[in-house]
Amino acid sequence: MHIDIITVHPPLLESPFGHSILKRAVQKNLVSVNVINLRDYGIEPHKKVDDYAFGGGAGMVMMIEPIANCINALKEKRSYDEIIYMTPDGETLKQQACNYYSTLKNIMVLCGHYKGIDERIREHFITKEISIGDYVLSGGELPAAVLCDAIIRLLPGVLNDETSALSDSFQDNLLSPPVYTRPADYNGWKIPEILLSGHSKNIDDWRHQQALERTKIRRPDLLL
Repeated sequence: MHIDIITVHPPLLESPFGHSILKRAVQKNLVSVNVINLRDYGIEPHKKVDDYAFGGGAGMVMMIEPIANCINALKEKRSYDEIIYMTPDGETLKQQACNYYSTLKNIMVLCGHYKGIDERIREHFITKEISIGDYVLSGGELPAAVLCDAIIRLLPGVLNDETSALSDSFQDNLLSPPVYTRPADYNGWKIPEILLSGHSKNIDDWRHQQALERTKIRRPDLLL
């Protein structure tokens, strides 16, 4: 998989891809991530990428020309399955969508900033608009990192145990069941006896029931 991320603040994306699972995925050539500085396509002489909005109002807007030039330059190199814009008014990111994105070959992600981007970019270039929640951040870099993390961890070979991702919360519209590790008795707090039984089917049945009960209490909307 190849992911291109367009941003006005590349340093904000250095840490997420420089550690842990995402770093290993890149090192193993399971995914390539290219962070593009939008200012490289800015309007001369000051590499300008934002301007005042027509009609007035507070805040600046990311200009159409630098974004269009950047997207077109990238599209000359490869064909993209999706061109994604990270925006608070996009479709809320869900696990099922991440499963779909993980099957794609080439993805482009545009990080918004300021008061957003010129609407014509959304109309003529963007294929998907994604939000990570009903709140506003300073820019789309953190949401882009969240999206990429959720996608990359699903790629074959990224996790040491590939079945691990299949048991994550939301994969089957259920939250994950409680988990325990050693010691089995800590200060008198004991783990459920079923987990010491060695009976795989009974343990699986118990975990499913726990996941169902936890979902009913915490996220009943998932069961609708």
